[in-house]
Amino acid sequence: MRKINYIVIHCAATKPSADIGAAEIRKWHVEGNGWRDIGYHFVIRRNGTVEDGRPVEQIGAHVSGHNADSIGICLAGGLDETGRAKNSYTPEQWKALKTLVATLKTKYANAKVTGHRDFPGVKKDCPCFDAQEWAFREGL
Repeated sequence: MRKINYIVIHCAATKPSADIGAAEIRKWHVEGNGWRDIGYHFVIRRNGTVEDGRPVEQIGAHVSGHNADSIGICLAGGLDETGRAKNSYTPEQWKALKTLVATLKTKYANAKVTGHRDFPGVKKDCPCFDAQEWAFREGL
């Protein structure tokens, strides 16, 4: 098993009205980017459903320079209806995210919860909230 140092929270950069999940993101990544599979390990839909992406045992494709030692979680949303970056997640997504991260932390206790935007060189708002502060506040 690979060593996991980070649990990285991402957003799909979609509007609140977009009902997307792992299948749609997989299509974007495979057909649009030419990757072999979806880059994230988990996707959380607007209704809070957690969908599997790439198997956790496999290296993801979601944060340059840290794919080998991280797990990627993508929240559908992250934009407002005009396309601007916004923390636009549903209560169901927040609940699912907390449950998923807590479960992952039981297996990867030393993994740091962080947002995509927190890595050096990333010039994105993703996931449009302070993931480290959220994890601290939630006791994760």
